Amino acid sequence: MSVQKSIKPTESELEILQVIWEKGSASVREVHEALSATKDVGYTTTLKLMQIMHEKGLVKRDNTFKTHIYQPAVTREKAQKQLLGKMINGLFGGSSTQLVIQALGSHKSSKEELDQIQQLLDDLKKEA
Repeated sequence: MSVQKSIKPTESELEILQVIWEKGSASVREVHEALSATKDVGYTTTLKLMQIMHEKGLVKRDNTFKTHIYQPAVTREKAQKQLLGKMINGLFGGSSTQLVIQALGSHKSSKEELDQIQQLLDDLKKEA
């Protein structure tokens, strides 16, 4: 029986993962430049965070070249699913309905997003 390892990235680690997920793979410099576009962050801070993420198993590091290249060790979908499950259980008392009501009530959704949500609801009703 395999034990699923818990994914526990910090907010800063999630920001780094977002960059790496978008790029597929990236050096510390590439991640740092992407983060610097939206916030004040030092290169050594980005480097240290990525080293910690490697130790935690959140990213894989290719040491083949002088410049280390990092890739995500977890998929965006796996991280979203696990973190969302924790949020639903911890913040919404296990109620996915409360999560959806809060999300839709707090953020403006585009027509396309609402159409996707409606399609999902229609599919779920057919399965019930």
